Amino acid sequence: VVGKAVADGHLLDAHFTRSFYKHILGLPIDYEDIQSIDPQYYKSLCDLLTMDLESLGLELTFTADVEEFGVVRTVELKPNGANIPVTEDNKMEYIQLATKHKMTTGIRKQIDSFLEGFHELVPKECISIFNEQELELLICGIPEVNLVDLKANTEYQGYSSSSPQIRWFWNTLESWSSEKHATFLMFVTGTSKVPLEGFKALVGMRGYQKFSIQKSNGSDKSLPTAHTCFNQLDLPEYSSEEALREKLNYAIVEGREGFGFG
Repeated sequence: VVGKAVADGHLLDAHFTRSFYKHILGLPIDYEDIQSIDPQYYKSLCDLLTMDLESLGLELTFTADVEEFGVVRTVELKPNGANIPVTEDNKMEYIQLATKHKMTTGIRKQIDSFLEGFHELVPKECISIFNEQELELLICGIPEVNLVDLKANTEYQGYSSSSPQIRWFWNTLESWSSEKHATFLMFVTGTSKVPLEGFKALVGMRGYQKFSIQKSNGSDKSLPTAHTCFNQLDLPEYSSEEALREKLNYAIVEGREGFGFG
């Protein structure tokens, strides 16, 4: 169905995860891609990465629990994984293998079946020019972002609605095209999908979570960053509207994604 829609130029309201778009394009998967699938699991991985294993009280091995039809079984992430402890030296390897299992290995049959049908109608070379964000727009179309609704459902931390940087921010968004709005939405939320109920229904790691702008440290040379788990934009206190417009545009167009965690 998806392949037929792309081949015929029809749009679908079928937003997939970032990792699945990468599978369609044959791009490598990174552990950060799990963020859009399971934000809570991503948070635990970030804790594992940044904190000492002993302080977390964890005794892990290179295994993962998998539930199939209500039955939980343990699979090894690498040969003899059940007998290999996770240490400070190999925990990045563990994180990469654990997320790869969730996003790839554990659903390999389903991915291959989808790709077999998709590529019958859309040859791989025809879409190889796109990245995962552009593929989402190709399949789903450019959303209509209601800036009035977004503005009404935005929270501020360190700024207020009357702060110069916030006025410059909204002036910048109002000057942009629909395509740029879609790119910005993907930058701060991880997807171009607009909730049916409007931006009051944005979902983040804590459930319903409105878009927020937080003042961050930095200068006119710093770029804004995004925490897609929280629908949050970290915006430095720029000295001019020109500086804000330039850095925000660069961040969403060139950087594409501003993953951060905190």
